[in-house]
Amino acid sequence: MAITLGPNQYGKAEVRLVTVRREGTVHHLKDLTVSTSLRGDLAATHLTGDNAGVVATDTQKNTVYAFAKESPVGEIEDFALRLGRHFVDSHQHISGARILIDEHGWNRISGHDHAFSQAGSEKRTTAVTVQDGQAWVVSGLDDLVVLKSTGSEFHGFPRDEYTTLAETNDRILATAVTARWRYQGDGIDWATSHAEVRRILLETFADKHSLSLQQTLYAMGEAVLQEREEVAEVRLSLPNKHHFLVDLSPFGLKNDNEVFFAADRPYGLIEGVVLRDDAEEPGLAWHTLAAF
Repeated sequence: MAITLGPNQYGKAEVRLVTVRREGTVHHLKDLTVSTSLRGDLAATHLTGDNAGVVATDTQKNTVYAFAKESPVGEIEDFALRLGRHFVDSHQHISGARILIDEHGWNRISGHDHAFSQAGSEKRTTAVTVQDGQAWVVSGLDDLVVLKSTGSEFHGFPRDEYTTLAETNDRILATAVTARWRYQGDGIDWATSHAEVRRILLETFADKHSLSLQQTLYAMGEAVLQEREEVAEVRLSLPNKHHFLVDLSPFGLKNDNEVFFAADRPYGLIEGVVLRDDAEEPGLAWHTLAAF
C-alpha cells in the first residue's frame, strides 16, 4: 500500500488590520481581516520536517502590516493582489497564494473629521488566487440584511402527512444575503463595481414580486449579469429569516398581517448560481474559496 501527501497549504488566518490615513485633520479608516495561504513545493516539511521552503506564518502576518504601511491599502482586491503576487514572486518554493480579505465598514459621523460609527454586520469580501502567472478574483458581501413587508407569496408546494405550513399570498420576506461574484476581464474599477452590484441586488430584492425566495435569488443574480459585464457569475446564499404570523384569536383579536414572531432558527437556506453561458472559464477562481 502506497501512502502519499495530497493537496496542502498553510498560512496565517484572520490577521486584524486597521489603518488610519491622514489628510490634515480628515482621517480615513480601513478595518480589515486578512487571511493568507501559500501552496507549492512543501513536501519536505510534511515528510521530514525540513522547513527550508516554509515562509513562516509570522512572516506572512508581518508582510500584511508592512504592505499596509508602505503604500495605501486602497481597494481590498488590489491589496490582495499585491500580497499574493509578492509571496509567489519572492519565494522559490511557493507557487500559489490565496488571499482572503473581509472589510468591516465604518461610517463617518456627520460633521466630524475623525470620528466614526460601525456600519453594522455587513462585510465586503474578496478572495484572490495568484498562481502560474495568473490571478483570479472573486468578490462579494456577507450579511446584507434585507426585509420587505409585502410583495411576497408562497403557495402551490406539495403537501403530505408531514406538511403543516399554511400557504400565503402576502408575507414578510427577509434574508441576510451572502453573495460572491467572479470577475472577468481587466481594468476593473473594484469600488464602483462593488457598489453597483450591491445596488442591483438591493433594488431587485425590493422590486421583484416574489413567489419564492428561489425566484428572488435568480432574479437578483440575473440582474447583476445583465448590467455588469465584468461579472461572469454570481453565487448567492439566502437564509430565509422566517416571520410567522402570531395567532391572536385567543385574545379575541384579528391579526391582519400586523404582528409577527421573528424566528432565528431553524431556517430555510436557499442557495444557487447564476452564470453567463459565454463566461470565461473560472480557472482557480472558485478554488480560491475552497480549502484546497
